[in-house]
Amino acid sequence: MTMYEIWTFETQPNVKPADLVGYKVEAVDGSIGKIDRASADAGSSSIVVDTGPWIFGKKVMLPAGVLERIDPDEKQVYVNRTKDQIKGAPEFDDSRETDQRYRDELGGYYGEGGAGWRDRSTR
Repeated sequence: MTMYEIWTFETQPNVKPADLVGYKVEAVDGSIGKIDRASADAGSSSIVVDTGPWIFGKKVMLPAGVLERIDPDEKQVYVNRTKDQIKGAPEFDDSRETDQRYRDELGGYYGEGGAGWRDRSTR
């Protein structure tokens, strides 16, 4: 997965990304929180997840490329990362949301070769 691909919805959402706000987020090993905001900007699509009390209210930005599936009936999205990978992610910094260096850091964490990367062949 290239840096560009990590910021692109791999699965086309059945709903507009803005409608994903409030959806539950399910990691490969359990629930991690709810979507606080979502963006479908070309080459920089993402969701911001409020993890709530799970890890003391931390918010994290997840690139759209980590979403595996969106279930509009259940109002839930599934991501191909573990709870620990998401817990270890840099905390969301809304003042840097559009900063390319910040996105590169997150892309490196979640993308190929990054600390949070999970080989898709092991699913």
